[in-house]
Amino acid sequence: MKNVLLPTDFSENSWNAIKYAIDFHEGIDCNFFLLHVNRLSHVVLNDAPYLPTQDVIEDVYTKPAKAQLRAMLKRVTAYKSQNKKHKFYTISDYNFFVESIREHVEENNIDLIVMGTKGASGLKKVIIGSNTGDIITKVPCTTLVVPENATYKSIKEVAFPTDFSLHYNINTLEPILKIVQNNQAALKVVHISKKQTELNRDQIKNKELLEDYFHANTHSFHFLTNKKVEAAVQCFVESRDIDMIAMVAKNLNYFQQILFHSKVEEISYHINIPFLVLHN
Repeated sequence: MKNVLLPTDFSENSWNAIKYAIDFHEGIDCNFFLLHVNRLSHVVLNDAPYLPTQDVIEDVYTKPAKAQLRAMLKRVTAYKSQNKKHKFYTISDYNFFVESIREHVEENNIDLIVMGTKGASGLKKVIIGSNTGDIITKVPCTTLVVPENATYKSIKEVAFPTDFSLHYNINTLEPILKIVQNNQAALKVVHISKKQTELNRDQIKNKELLEDYFHANTHSFHFLTNKKVEAAVQCFVESRDIDMIAMVAKNLNYFQQILFHSKVEEISYHINIPFLVLHN
């Protein structure tokens, strides 16, 4: 059984991520854990920190959350009640958000976290919201980020942007391999550089590792030159009709430019293409 964690704040955005996760795993035996985290925070009363008692936590936070989770479970059942391969469990927690995610990943042996994101919003027009950003950078678990406008369709092409600077752990690459195999999809390894240069010895070795690892699957290498990495990704996604973008979180050079830059005026992949974030 595959164990999938579905953090939810009961928004339509998180519901879209839940639907995507269900459809994405349609033919796979899965345990889905619907998790709602009430944020633990220090309340200051009369200049002194105050933490609510367990009874207050139960009445004010836990009971309402459990009721909303039951309603969410009914919505899930109404959406896909006929799939016997899927089992759903609900969890309500009162904790710091990242700490809660870490604990439940470990306790439930989670293979994948699926989270929604609202895309660009606010004054800074940040592509990835703070919750999702914290999870994909601070929790060492494969995470699928589902933008608000993403709807599931069969995965036919997966883009994998890389600068070949990272030596890939085989276990890190396994989630991509499974997606490619299960969907008979093509993997497009995309190298984007700001100026045209030859690969150095380490980069060549890392490229060869990818060639060896995906040799039995449809894959290809693409070399693009552009001063703006995110613009190059946008162009590639549009030209190839890409269904998913996969990245390794440790590859900070690309990762920050593609997911965490703030100028999003001409970047649309962040609102309709899901991101698979891998951890070494």
